[in-house]
Amino acid sequence: MLKRTLTALLLIPPVVYLIGWSPKWLFLPAVAAAVVLALREYFALCRAMGYKVFPWIGYGAGTALCVVQALPGNLGRSLVTSLLVVCLLLISTLALRRSMDLKEYLVAVSATIFGVLYIGLALSFLVPIRFTTEVLWYHSIFGGEGDHWLALSVGSGLLLLLFLVIWAGDICAYLVGRPLGRTPFFARISPRKTWEGALAGLAGSLLAAWAFAHWFWKTADVKVIILIAAWVAVAGQVGDLVESAIKRGANQKDSGTLLPGHGGFLDRIDSLLFAAPALWLALFILGPWE
Repeated sequence: MLKRTLTALLLIPPVVYLIGWSPKWLFLPAVAAAVVLALREYFALCRAMGYKVFPWIGYGAGTALCVVQALPGNLGRSLVTSLLVVCLLLISTLALRRSMDLKEYLVAVSATIFGVLYIGLALSFLVPIRFTTEVLWYHSIFGGEGDHWLALSVGSGLLLLLFLVIWAGDICAYLVGRPLGRTPFFARISPRKTWEGALAGLAGSLLAAWAFAHWFWKTADVKVIILIAAWVAVAGQVGDLVESAIKRGANQKDSGTLLPGHGGFLDRIDSLLFAAPALWLALFILGPWE
């Protein structure tokens, strides 16, 4: 527990800075590095299950997705589609090599492409969300018109909301599920997860979103923020279950040992892998807030 807390305290400040105030030249390589770290652990889990994969193609495709997502408007979206098509064709072609047992062909292709989509594409959505608009908004801790101590873009506020919802959900699920959890929640996938913990996590996410919208966020209606937070929180819990299913298939407790007290890097961002695309989809439907 002590290692877990210390690791969180050390990581949260730089992550908050990256989310809220880092320039694009710093934010983009940070997301690309996260993609590579997560893919590295994912491919290790694949090998633990006996699957042959193509990690370097995955690293390259995941990084390229982050870069093209930084391009403006329709150009970025078009290049994402083109890049995924090229990735599909390239992986399918390379898997035809002589050394590849044809019984492993479909699994090797599928596992690699899934990794690019599951991690590379999912995390790349952080880039268009972060830079969806550069319109600044201000918040004053004292409420005075001239005392603007904090300036953020709308995209930064959206990412702060995203991470706040995920972190609050994880903390509440852990604090309630551990001592009070009795009813299994997908026991076949993750025996330690309970309905009590899942519901507490959802409640914590909604409470955090309400507090953020009520006292801090002034760009959208509180009801809209709560609905989006509920959508993102549920998606995050599904993402947690998906990563647990992968680890269970590989007979591994953690995805790695990178973060003391937390396991691997993939263990820390599993919720984000579903929550980030879910938020992007909500913004795509609702339109960006100016």
